[in-house]
This record gives sequence, C-alpha cells and structure tokens, in this order.
Amino acid sequence: MTFRGAAPTSQQSGRFGPMHKGRTMTITKEDELTRLREIGRIVADTLRAMTRATEPGITTRELDEIGRVFLEREGAVSAPQSAYDFPGATCISVNEEIAHGIPGARVIAAGDLVNIDVSASKNGYFADTGASFQVAPRHAALDQLCRDGRRAMEIGIAEVGAGKPLAGIGKAIGRFASDRGYTLIRNLASHGIGRALHEHPEAIPTWPERGEKRRINKGLVLTVEPFLSTGGQWAGEGDDGWTLYSEPCAPVVQYEHTVVATQRGAIVLTLPS
Repeated sequence: MTFRGAAPTSQQSGRFGPMHKGRTMTITKEDELTRLREIGRIVADTLRAMTRATEPGITTRELDEIGRVFLEREGAVSAPQSAYDFPGATCISVNEEIAHGIPGARVIAAGDLVNIDVSASKNGYFADTGASFQVAPRHAALDQLCRDGRRAMEIGIAEVGAGKPLAGIGKAIGRFASDRGYTLIRNLASHGIGRALHEHPEAIPTWPERGEKRRINKGLVLTVEPFLSTGGQWAGEGDDGWTLYSEPCAPVVQYEHTVVATQRGAIVLTLPS
C-alpha cells in the first residue's frame, strides 16, 4: 500500500497520515524473519483469494468482505483500517482509479482493470502486497501492460541487496519503462515496512531520481511497487479524500512485494502458500 504522503513531490496531499518517523525495520534475528514470512504469506493468500473471486457482477464491497474474513481467520489485522481508519479492509481500485479505492457499491464488469492492495499485521509485524489484473475478456493492450507491470516490479526487486544504492531500484525500472514507451507515476513511492506499515526509508523512488543517495542496509525490510502507465505521470486525489486517479488520465497498473535485503539479494516475503 502506497501512501501519497510518502512521496518526495510538491503534490503531496490526502488523508493518509505520516509514517513513523525514525523507525526502520532491520532484521537481525531468525524469529523476526519467520514472523514477517507469516504475515507476508497471509496477505499474499488474501490477495489470491480476492483475485480468484473477482468476476462480473460482484461489488467491490463484497470483494473486500472476502479479504476481511480471510485476514480475521488468520489472526491478522487490516493495516489501512488500524493505522489510518480507512473505510475498508483492503484497497480496491477499478479502471480510472489507480490506488486507495474505497470498497463499496461499484459493480465489477467484464473487461475491467482491477487493482487489489492488501496490507496487514500480525503479532506486531506488517506486510504489504498488491496486483493489477483484468476481468475476462482481456484486452491485448491492457494484458501487455499487466505483464510489463509485473516485470517492472521484478526488475526493481533484482536491484535490492545489502550495500546497494536505493536509486538502483528506480533507475532499473525507469530504463525498462522508457525502453517500452511507458511512464511511471512519480508521486507514489515504495517504503520501509516491518514493525509499522510505513517506516524509514521513506519515499523510495521507483523512477530515476538523481538526488537519491541512500543505500540499502543488510536486513532492511521494504516494498517494491512501481506504478506503470501508458501516459500517467502523477496521482491526483478524488472527491472522497482517499481514491487516487492518474494525471493525465491513462491506464495504470501496480504490482507490489514486501522484501528483505540480504548479501545475496532480496528475499520476497509476500508469497502465497
């Protein structure tokens, strides 16, 4: 889950509050990794269950209820609800909505582009994941955008490792996007996570950023979540104070994993059972 306030731009706003300043999750014990893997699996399984249930005629509120029940059954707590009083257990964004969509009466239709973002905590540990997908029948152009969006995330994850520059994530994703004629939403960033939903390092750019000089510490827990688009540049806030839209208007996809930096690269925590 990406909060606009995490991004280093002049276009910050919205009802998502600030992150926990000064807090950074760096794994030093095997037990910490075990607990992060557990909540990572839970949010990944929740996302998979919601994705499989998405079909024409279902409302986003009904989808969110599936997610809420799944999290509760696993003993997990919705992070957007607990941390920010978000009006839903998960964020579900459809078509023109690109992030933080409020679950409600909107009916999913054939051909819709849907993004589901699931973040939760258990025993004081947090994980965050998300994915975009089409409801059948799939359109070729959006299908390609979805495939490339997932690939952009994977390329970013490949740049995560102890001692490596944080800027390498955005540099690699930016090269991939530029080579294929895509744009990246530049005020929705990745972030640290672990003992809170949003921690340091804050505002990790998933686009090229020359001013980014920070490095990745061994054991750092963070998300990698680029927003790939066919023309969008920024996320703009809607009238409800939560939902974000592409500016200029264009299709956008988001894929997200929570990962841990090691000497050998990234460990992906948000994998389903």
